[in-house]
Amino acid sequence: MTLSTFRPDVLAGKRILITGGGTGLGKELARHFAAHGAAVHICGRREAVLQAAVAELNETAHHGGSAEYHICDVRDADQIEAMVDRIWAGGALTGLVNNAAANFISPSIDISPRGFAAVRSTVMDGALFATLACGRRWIAQGLPGSVVSMLVTWVWTGSAYVLPSVMAKTAVHAMTMSLAVEWGAKNIRVNAVAPGPFPTESAWEKLAPIPKANVGAASADEVPMQRFGRMPELCNLLTFLQADGCEYLTGQNIAIDGGHHLAAPSTFAALGKLTPEDWSEAKTLVRGRAEQEKAQRSAG
Repeated sequence: MTLSTFRPDVLAGKRILITGGGTGLGKELARHFAAHGAAVHICGRREAVLQAAVAELNETAHHGGSAEYHICDVRDADQIEAMVDRIWAGGALTGLVNNAAANFISPSIDISPRGFAAVRSTVMDGALFATLACGRRWIAQGLPGSVVSMLVTWVWTGSAYVLPSVMAKTAVHAMTMSLAVEWGAKNIRVNAVAPGPFPTESAWEKLAPIPKANVGAASADEVPMQRFGRMPELCNLLTFLQADGCEYLTGQNIAIDGGHHLAAPSTFAALGKLTPEDWSEAKTLVRGRAEQEKAQRSAG
């Protein structure tokens, strides 16, 4: 389904890096950008996934758009610097989308240091490292740039049962506001987007592994518009933020959630109704899927 309201080549000449762009929201953003003329770069740790994504994206690219992948662990600053160096060798980026994420539902007392670090390092560290890698180069060369980080409405409210993600995303929210001021005079815009429920397979398997967990932030039942978000709607907002014409917009986190956070518990607070048995079932399913993903990475 295409709901783009922009001219077909609105992103022609743009070079945009999307972290974690091989699956889910990132892949859909990459598809939309490339179809509107952008040279899109995606990164991740699984080469087979990235190869398949790029092959698919290049089939739907138009107006000079293209897709290229890079193997990179965003948790590692050195890997990000090396990747951005490779990209810059072919031309400076014009935009960055901090999309790489990790999350899981859990009672906070059950979170291990390792589990917390996995989310924090991907969400907070990855966004910081990628933003600084691009920002340093833009500033050194006197170039404008646009950074957009994918956040959540919980940065304004907090959310039970997803504490590592809340803490990490809130840190990126603070980074967005801080760098918008620090880099404003450099013509570098730093914004964020807070999507409501836009279901993707990889995320929903972790955030709603059993029917009883399909509540609040993972449900459309209490969204004023009475539906999930549609992917083209999110892609249109990101296109607007990466295209020319809104250079005075910076330091903002824009909610696109059908009014969810204004009218209902758009957090995971309702998971307080789960029983210990429910949590055990959910953890078993998530752990099993994680082992499958690990086996697939090893095989790839």
